[in-house]
This record gives sequence, C-alpha cells and structure tokens, in this order.
Amino acid sequence: MSNLAAESPTLADFGTDVWWIIVIKVVGIFALLVALTLFAILFERKVVGRMQQRIGPNRVGPRGGLQSLADGLKLAFKEDIMPALADKPIYFLAPVIAAVPAFLAFSVIPIGPIVSIFGERTPLQLTDLPVGVLIVLACSAMGVYGIVLAGWASGSTYPLLGSLRSAAQMISYEIAMGLSIVAVFLYAGTMSTSGIVEAQESGSEVSAFGLNFDGPGWYAVVLPVSFIIYCIAVVGETNRAPFDLPEAESELVGGFHTEYSSLKFALFYLAEYINMVTVSALAATLFLGGWRAPWPISIWDGANSGWWPVLWFIGKVILGLFVFTWLRATLPRMRYDQFMRFGWKVLVPVALLWILVVATMRVLSREYDFNAGDIALYVGIPVLVLVMAVVWLWPDKAPDPTVKEGVPPTTRGAFPTPPLDLVVPPSPPLIKRDAVAAGKRGGGKRA
Repeated sequence: MSNLAAESPTLADFGTDVWWIIVIKVVGIFALLVALTLFAILFERKVVGRMQQRIGPNRVGPRGGLQSLADGLKLAFKEDIMPALADKPIYFLAPVIAAVPAFLAFSVIPIGPIVSIFGERTPLQLTDLPVGVLIVLACSAMGVYGIVLAGWASGSTYPLLGSLRSAAQMISYEIAMGLSIVAVFLYAGTMSTSGIVEAQESGSEVSAFGLNFDGPGWYAVVLPVSFIIYCIAVVGETNRAPFDLPEAESELVGGFHTEYSSLKFALFYLAEYINMVTVSALAATLFLGGWRAPWPISIWDGANSGWWPVLWFIGKVILGLFVFTWLRATLPRMRYDQFMRFGWKVLVPVALLWILVVATMRVLSREYDFNAGDIALYVGIPVLVLVMAVVWLWPDKAPDPTVKEGVPPTTRGAFPTPPLDLVVPPSPPLIKRDAVAAGKRGGGKRA
C-alpha cells in the first residue's frame, strides 16, 4: 500500500511538467473526449434500440461501429444556412462558446496516478488547483451563455423560448448540484479533485485547512443522499431526457438550435455529449473513488498502479453514460412547471438539510467521539421525525382564492370547467357574418 500511496498525485506534482508533456496531455484529453463522444452516440443508439427491441445501427462498419463517424461527416457536408434576421457575429460565436467550456472542464479531472511517459514521471491529469471542483462548475455555468446567445441571435421565437428555458433550468439545477457536493468537501477536507480521490482510499488521510480526515471509502456509499441529488441535478444540467425541455420537439420545434445546421449544429451536439462525459467523470471522481479500482479488483496489488487505473476510470464513465441512456429510453418528458417545482421545492431544501446533518455528524464524531449508534440516536431519529412531521402536515394543495367557500366548483373529471348553463355570447365578427348570411338567404327568397 505504501508504494501505491506514493503514486497518488498531490498539488505539488502539478506545474512542473516540461512543455512537450503538457502538449501530449492536451492532445490526449482532446482525443479521449472526441473518442468518448463518438462512442457515446453509438452506445446510446445501440442501448436504446436494445431496450426497445430494435437492432439499432448495423450498416456502417462492423455491426454499425462507424455510424457515429458517418453522422459527423454527414453533418460537415450539409448546407450551412443562416436566417436573414440573425445577428451574424453572435450567431457564429454561440456554438463555440457552448463547446469550448465543455472541453476545458475536463482539464482538472484525474484520470490515473503518476506514471512514466518517455522517462518523465507525471500525473495522468492536466492540472489541479486547491479549488479544482469549482473549475468544473464554472465551466458548466459558462456553457449556458452559448445556448442563450444562440437562441437570441437566431432572430426567431422558438429558439429564444428554448434558450430562456435552458437558462432557468441550468441555473436552478446547478444550485442543487453545487449543494450536493458540499458534503464531499466536508468529508474530504479539500476541493482539489486529486485530493478527493486520495481521500476515498481506505485508511488514507488528507490534510487540508489544518485538519486531518480519515478516508472512509467511496462517498457514494458514505453520502448516498448527496450522490442521488447529484445524479438528478446533472441530468437537468445537461438538458437530457426526461429534462430535455429547452429542445422539446413537441413544443419548440427543436429548441435553441432550431436555426442551426452543418458544423454549427455539430458543435452543439458535441457539447451536449462532452458535458455528459464530464459530469460522469466528475461523479466517478467525487463519489466512485475516481481512478481507483472497485472491489474485488482492488484486492490485486497492482490494480491502482501504472496504466490500469485508466481502464477503471473509463469503465465508471461508461457506467454514467449508460444511466443517461437508460433514463432517455424509459422516462417521459416532464412538464416545465413540474420540473422547476421539483428543483426548487425538493432538491434544494433536501440538499440544505443534508448538509446540516453531515456537518453535525462530522462535529459529533470528531469533537465528541460519537460512534455510529450515538449519531443515529441523537441525529438520525430527530431528523427522521422532523421529516415525517413535515410530510404529514404539508398541505396537499393550496386553496384556490377564486373559489368561494361553501360553493363547490363544477368539475368534469380532474379539471375545473365552467357551469353547463353558461352561455358565451358570440363575438362581433361572428354576429356580422351571421347577419350577412341571413340577408343573403332572405334576398334569395324574395327574388
């Protein structure tokens, strides 16, 4: 274990690489993201086809393996159309603004331990910072600007509505996503991505802010509420089904990219799938042990050394992509009001309450030497009683101020309807039309 611990990178290991190692890392990350994007497109179509008892792509390449590449080439040769009312500079820049932050966010994701590349020892991570996780959040927040500007610059109504939906949606669920990882910071004692991976090694210690925290294992097990909130929030953050409301075809014809074609549309397409890869990689880093091997592979002494951790890391990313595909194939799209209500009234309050619980547990365990049974007795039971009381006393539905007390509304099924004896007067154009028609009929009789 000592040799393996020595292979784990720290903040001091970054910023000392020679220039050609940095170039290799940049090109490698770019190639990895493009390859995972092509794989994710084919993987999604194959998995959805299997779930819907279809074959899926099977013509281009062996068993359809080159279908993603063929789709990309087809997009490149499509006609590039620009609307007459579009704002040309912003119309061109919007896809770039959406795609570039998606690539940048992966720069702080640890892919493996310290390895040797042509005799130079370097960590399998482009860079890291004491606030590395916040870099990913900042890049995801920048991506919404590309979507908003694309909808505004198109000069069309439906792209504008889709972009405004996306802005509200990404801001709302980014708050829940940020709150979900606060508990991870409390346990790991650092916001460095490499430090969080090291903190999830059983028996390790991470020193940060003058405090030492024992590494308890995967945070998906230790902090299940945070993991569930994160998984739900990133689906809304990436605009994926069942939360793909900014590009709802049934309402907005295609959403914010309705007026885009050819390579500009391909950049939006690329940004969406790279964001899926990035949030899956961040989930693996924060909650699934990062590049460390899962049990029982971790029993092997060499599982977490050399280039093997890259395989475990990519496997965890593919698992996240499978969950995205699974949700798309099984869940219907939500209504926008239901989606926003769920984010603000469920995810955010639960995340705030969970942070209080985790902080209390950490203080009790460190300062007062409480064990798991004591924490469950003094923290878990009161919180459970409070949650049950809130659920029990929560009103089913707010009273309608337009309904008078004692007068039941007339309903047909579940929706309120006007009384059956209510006669709606015809509009003036209809009255004029009926009068003209009656005059013509009367004139014909006199003739």
